[in-house]
Amino acid sequence: MRELIVGSNDAGQRLDKFLTKAVPALPQTLLYKYIRLKRIKVNGKRSEIRYKLALGDKLSLYINDEFFERPKAPVLSGGELSVVYEDENLLVADKPAGLLCHEGREAGEDTLIARIQAYLVRTGAYRPEAEHSFAPALCHRIDRGTSGLVIAAKTAEALRVLCEKIKLHEIQKTYLCIAVGKFQKKSGRIQNYLYKNEAQNRVYAHDRMIPGARTAETRYEVLDFQDGLSLVKVALITGRTHQIRVHMAGLGHPLLGDSKYGIEKINRQYRARSQMLQAYRLQFRFSGESPLDYLNGREITSPTPLSFQQLHCPK
Repeated sequence: MRELIVGSNDAGQRLDKFLTKAVPALPQTLLYKYIRLKRIKVNGKRSEIRYKLALGDKLSLYINDEFFERPKAPVLSGGELSVVYEDENLLVADKPAGLLCHEGREAGEDTLIARIQAYLVRTGAYRPEAEHSFAPALCHRIDRGTSGLVIAAKTAEALRVLCEKIKLHEIQKTYLCIAVGKFQKKSGRIQNYLYKNEAQNRVYAHDRMIPGARTAETRYEVLDFQDGLSLVKVALITGRTHQIRVHMAGLGHPLLGDSKYGIEKINRQYRARSQMLQAYRLQFRFSGESPLDYLNGREITSPTPLSFQQLHCPK
């Protein structure tokens, strides 16, 4: 028999959802069976599957030891991590282009979340052995080829609040990009419908709604123009897959370095191996009340904003 005490990062979860993470080797069919048979009890009593755990609840698990023998996955040491902002609830990291946010098809890949977790272990902010179901997690993600700011939550409550604020558009994201060509209009708004072809991993823009498409809106402002390239500030009103890349290409100004939607000849000319796109600024504009209200009004920017000076000179 094992006992688990519900901590602050576990409270508020359904019993079955918590157990799925806390005892991952236990098959779902046995999990539900053991709850019904009272081999899993909460505070010494039979519990409903949908019971919401409270801080300090004691779970008694009359389960074979074999289901507890699977060790926690080791936290990868990863590479360097640029932390732009950090407090007790979250951190904002400056991701380099070329780094995945999460693991792809290959286990053990170097990723942003692995670097963040390794950093938090080193600083003592995250102790995997003390957690039953929670690990620090990203609140959103950006493409592998995109650089810039990404928010990670250090607690379960912060993760819940930040994800909700992003959903409500109360965390505003501003990007910088370098696009090919000179814009006719210094600023504008793009609004259409984006459809992702999963087989091709490619997004297509449509002027009208089609099955599977989602509305997308982007606002842009041209900041500078040099040698056939434009430095553009972009604000996402919606956050769809490849949205900025597809919208800029649709205007006839694809991002420099974009291998999927861009112009390969110009990419080679500047030796641009990834799209010139940076998540440059985060602005917290919260409404209502939450435990993270102290962030309201805060603005976080990248210490190395994208600029023409970062480009290779044409051959």
